[in-house]
Amino acid sequence: MAEQVSENEERRAKSLRYMFSKVPFTTALRIELVEWGPDGVVLRMPYTELVDNAGGTFHGGAVATLLDNAGAAAVWAGHDYSKGTNASTVSLSVNYLGSGRGQELIARATCLRRARELNFVDIDVKSADGKPVANGVLVYRIA
Repeated sequence: MAEQVSENEERRAKSLRYMFSKVPFTTALRIELVEWGPDGVVLRMPYTELVDNAGGTFHGGAVATLLDNAGAAAVWAGHDYSKGTNASTVSLSVNYLGSGRGQELIARATCLRRARELNFVDIDVKSADGKPVANGVLVYRIA
């Protein structure tokens, strides 16, 4: 028997596909959705000339963008669409831990709490060889 896909699951998949294929800034940075589930996501961002900080390392703004995208995607990946679709980042706290010199970055984001409108996400970014590059906490609002 074929498994039924809920309307929420279809909308989540559509939102995530849009985020990573149609949003110009995200696509310019080549941020890619690697995996997703109701509790979180994994994203990848390659090292390119666009994200270079003039020394073979990632620009802090590019790393912060990866954190923001990962946090938002983690929320959307488990969102109940009956609670609304107007969304924005409320706050993002970033701690830079390393450089990820010349390697792609992998972000793992987990939605820790979903409240009425606010969602709280923990995000870790590591280089391809597993060294810590950044961590962050994102508060994301959907109403």
